[in-house]
Order: sequence, then C-alpha cells, then structure tokens
Amino acid sequence: MTTEERLYKLEGIVEGVMATLPGQVASLEGRVDLLRQEVKAEIGDLRREVEEKLNSLRREVEEKLVGLRQEVRGEIQSLRQELKGEIQSLRQEVKAEIGGLHREMEEKFNGLRQEVKAETTELRGEIQSLRQEMAGLRQEVKAEINTAFNKLMLYFTAVAAALAVLTFLR
Repeated sequence: MTTEERLYKLEGIVEGVMATLPGQVASLEGRVDLLRQEVKAEIGDLRREVEEKLNSLRREVEEKLVGLRQEVRGEIQSLRQELKGEIQSLRQEVKAEIGGLHREMEEKFNGLRQEVKAETTELRGEIQSLRQEMAGLRQEVKAEINTAFNKLMLYFTAVAAALAVLTFLR
C-alpha cells in the first residue's frame, strides 16, 4: 500500500470519527447535565442533613448545658445547706464549751482556737474541693462543646470538599 493510499484511508477514518463525534459529544453533554443535576440534588440533601444534624446537636448541647447547670446549682445548694448545718453545729458546740468552761476559758482558749482553725481549714479544703469539682464540670462542658464544634467543622469540611469536587467537575 502506498503512502497516498494510506493517506486516503486515514482521511476516511477521520471523516468517520468526525461524523460520529457530534452525536457522542451531545450524548456526553446530556450525561454531564444529568450528573450535575444529581450532584446538585445530593448537595441539597447533604445540606439539609447537615442542618438537621447541627440543629439536633445544638439541642443536645443546650439540653446538656441546662442539665449540668441544674446539677451544679443543686450541688451548690446542697453544699450550702450542709455547710450551714455544720457551721450551725460548730457554733452550738463552741457556745456550749464557752458556757460550761467559763473558768477555764483563758487556759482552753488557745486549744479551742486551734480546733476552730482546723475545722475552718477542713471546711476551706472542702470548699476548694468543690471548686475543683466545679472546674472539672466546666472542663467537661467545654469538652462537650468542643466536640460538638469539631463535628460541626467536619461536616463543613465535607460540604466544602463536595463543593470543591463539584467546582472541579465543572
């Protein structure tokens, strides 16, 4: 086969491809349009799902915060009552000691003062312990909030990635 024959043969092949190419391009454009519509629908569904999850997560966080606040308030109130009772009990003991030991008051005063300081130090230790527990609860609440925000950021990242893919596909 000569070069000229080969050239004619190649021209025939190119013409055949060129004749079928517009139909294939139109078909491909139709498929791309369908794919775009599907992707848009998926993005819409994802957005709704993310919004629903975010709203649900917000409600959960709010409910947990309300619950924790109520628990902390209840604990504080309970501790106040206990502290008041202990202080009242301590006051009554001190008054009874002072009334019964009036003559020995000068000698016993220093010992009694040390006992009161020890009780006060113990009470301060308990108060400090309560403060630490409250700080722990705060940290737990912060951790819960951070976890919620991290999940939220993951959802936003997923949406951003999907949008980036869509943008790239265009």
